[in-house]
Amino acid sequence: DASFKDQEDVAMMIKKEIGYPCFIKPSNSGSSVGVCKVESEDHLMKTLEYAGQYDRKLVIEENIDCIELECAVLGNDDPKASLVGQILPHGEFYTFESKYEDEQSATCIPARVDQKIQDKIRKYAVRAFKAVDGHGLSRVDFFLDRQTGKLYLNEINTLPGFTNISMYPQLWEATGLPYSQLLDELVELAFER
Repeated sequence: DASFKDQEDVAMMIKKEIGYPCFIKPSNSGSSVGVCKVESEDHLMKTLEYAGQYDRKLVIEENIDCIELECAVLGNDDPKASLVGQILPHGEFYTFESKYEDEQSATCIPARVDQKIQDKIRKYAVRAFKAVDGHGLSRVDFFLDRQTGKLYLNEINTLPGFTNISMYPQLWEATGLPYSQLLDELVELAFER
């Protein structure tokens, strides 16, 4: 979390601390809107301007060769975690287009990673949910570094997508909670608050 006087400060920080390629993301955007991969400093300013159209606060992330994994959380004081799902993007990373327009992108539930990793993700998802004083629902997204096996919490989606192609209801369906029962549970959780 840093503030910069100008774009040259950002370029210097990336070169010194993160390196290229890296990702620039609007902080409060969803569905990968405005997310860009920056291959070199030559493309940085253009990318910052583009992402800045979606939010005044931007996130700069190190590039990780990773497997993208997601876990749904449901509850208030005693939240539960779903099975873990895996994103199988077609292309370099999971862009807006690959989520909603590219039929070659896919998801799989349960994820194609070791069960110990899935158990850890489920535990960390509940911990993250509790850490932000979550209630009702959230989807917690992780990166699993392919080279090191290190697990990173990428983000908490406190209002995840809920369409027929959204991972949140699909994760619960695969866990044994059908869509209609999931809706009933969410209504009950709302009344508890």
